[in-house]
Amino acid sequence: MEEIQSQSDLYRSSSSCASSPTSRVPSSHFFYVRKPGSLRQPISFEDSPEWDEADVRTEYEAGGGGGNGGGGDSINDATATPISPSLSKINSGSVASPPVVPEGGAGGNAVRKIAGASIAWRDLTVTMTGKRRYSDKVVKSSNGYAFPGTMTVIMGPAKSGKSTLLRALAGRLPPSAKMYGEVFVNGSKSHMPYGSYGYVERETELIGSLTVREFLYYSALLQLPGFLCQKRGVVEDAIQAMSLSDYANKLIGGHCYMKGLRSGERRRVSIARELVMRPHILFIDEPLYHLDSVSALLMMVTLKKLASMGCTLVFTIHQSSTEVFGLFDRICLLSNGNTLFFGETLACLQHFSNAGFPCPIMQSPSDHFLRAINTDFDRIIAMCKNWQDDNGDFSAVNMDTAVAIRTLEATYKSSEDAASVETMIFKLTEREGTQLKSKGKAGAATRVAVLTWRSLLVMSREWKYYWLRLILYMILTLCIGTLYSGLGHSLSSVATRVSAVFVFVSFASLLGIAGIPSLLKEIKIYGSEASNQHSGAFVFLLGQFLGSIPFLFLMSISSSLVFYFMVGLRDDFSLLMYFVLNFFMCLLVNEGLMLFIACIWRDVYWSTLTLISLHVIMMLAAGHFRIRNALPKPIWTYPLAYISFHTYSIEGLLENEFLGEVFAVGEVRSISGYEAIRGNYQISPETSSKWRNMLVLLAMAFGYRLIVYVLLRFGLNKNVSAHLLLCHRKNNSSR
Repeated sequence: MEEIQSQSDLYRSSSSCASSPTSRVPSSHFFYVRKPGSLRQPISFEDSPEWDEADVRTEYEAGGGGGNGGGGDSINDATATPISPSLSKINSGSVASPPVVPEGGAGGNAVRKIAGASIAWRDLTVTMTGKRRYSDKVVKSSNGYAFPGTMTVIMGPAKSGKSTLLRALAGRLPPSAKMYGEVFVNGSKSHMPYGSYGYVERETELIGSLTVREFLYYSALLQLPGFLCQKRGVVEDAIQAMSLSDYANKLIGGHCYMKGLRSGERRRVSIARELVMRPHILFIDEPLYHLDSVSALLMMVTLKKLASMGCTLVFTIHQSSTEVFGLFDRICLLSNGNTLFFGETLACLQHFSNAGFPCPIMQSPSDHFLRAINTDFDRIIAMCKNWQDDNGDFSAVNMDTAVAIRTLEATYKSSEDAASVETMIFKLTEREGTQLKSKGKAGAATRVAVLTWRSLLVMSREWKYYWLRLILYMILTLCIGTLYSGLGHSLSSVATRVSAVFVFVSFASLLGIAGIPSLLKEIKIYGSEASNQHSGAFVFLLGQFLGSIPFLFLMSISSSLVFYFMVGLRDDFSLLMYFVLNFFMCLLVNEGLMLFIACIWRDVYWSTLTLISLHVIMMLAAGHFRIRNALPKPIWTYPLAYISFHTYSIEGLLENEFLGEVFAVGEVRSISGYEAIRGNYQISPETSSKWRNMLVLLAMAFGYRLIVYVLLRFGLNKNVSAHLLLCHRKNNSSR
């Protein structure tokens, strides 16, 4: 917070000098000198300042102890290039970097430097079918570059191509997108290898039941090879770099007695996860997403400190405050895929002035930029065209944004700024620099062990995973046990015992749907980790499977024991153990089915609705309401009766209970258990049949997970509900 206070004092002092009516000197952070006859008259913003015709030198207050060598422009110092052409007549430099204070005060341990890398892109065009109404080009002939130790921001209104450009630079475009142009890293066109860059999504899924240190430590175990002690040091460096020392031992999601991290801290944790690999280039999509002004400023000061360590930062942003805007080194301004400006942040203000749109006094530069290029403001103009305020028409909203965009684009293409960008790209690409090397990955066995242990820890802490289901199972078992208690072992109790087994298996499987939210959360976490190659489909499924076994077995043995003895089934230990194993296999199959449905829909409502429907249909085809031989052959027998796991579980349990039992009929005659149950449920007379049913359940448990692996591995895991909703909206809009 001391860093934020020092920056705020710097900006307040600068803006107070600029607003003084006696000095008439514009602040270097906000306004620029306008030469007589060199600019067009502004289309709007009639309250824009009228500067004196004489040359005015802006006052530059250097920041102390910054990562850019005393507050100068770190990019120009590093590359030995002259200042931007738009600023050649203005004697000022970039905004001073914030002072980097070592963690823990002046005597703290300094964070190690990061070897950054330069990145440049030339004539970069990205096309996506159906993304734009009038054109498939999302990004159009963009040029730019970024240097180590700097922050380059891609700014623009919504749907301007910011995230698409960022993904194109990071090589993470979806398969439906096509990229044209060239991207150079250290002057080479080679693809960035694993570990050389980090990418932070706009919305990342964190594990709320882990502390910050635990979450980052498990991420390091998944990403890095080597010894555990080395990974602990990397985790501590990431915690210090993102100023998370005060939250290191705090649960991310909190618990019933303590709140979790706020959105600002959560965002920094997601960035710290990528810093574990110590990447040369860090791409961040909307680092200020859902952050308030204080959290946004703290985030940008932290990123500025990270850039001063040598890392190359490229990120998108929609809008920022004046203080945050002053921390940027370079800005790429987009509108509808077109590049309206690329260069230093101060030069962008001068570019707008040259185009006829000078920034008004006391207005944030980012607000001014977006006001000029955001076509949504035309709707506001249409709404307010008949309104008037005290001064007449609304002077702040009378600009035609289409004219402004065309003017800014034409001015930039013919400016010296565009020429200097092309010159710099040529210098960066005329010869290749140091090739980035892969940093290696953790082995598959290590990842499986880490995911298994992490799943066990998370499942034991998060009551919604299995503890809630265990409570529901015990309540259900007690209800069924009391309802069917004291049945006895007479021939008249056969039908009732069959009904009890059917109700227990069917309703217990149906209650398992309560685990859908937890499975969806695990899939989201996997998607977040797999996108950055931290995890894979096989290790995720194997780790999730191994981690869930203890809890599923606990639920099966506790529920089976209560049901078995309350209903009064046959008193034999081997039969009891088979009952427990059979129900355990049933839970494994049900878990795989839920995972399969959750992977398809990725939505709680549609997944729950689909699973309830499937369970009801499987219960109807299980052979209890009507014996399987009497079911209609098409659909109900083939295939429903054979794909219903209820059929094999119930049949195995009934064979376990009735085969080998003898019932007396009168005083002289007796019948076998198979003959007694034959009219109530179809089972096999072979004693080995129950083990075949057990093997079928085991095969179904692995079969469902194999299907999930195919969905995750080969990219067939799209959000079906979102796709259907999008198609519905498109149809409505076309009408």
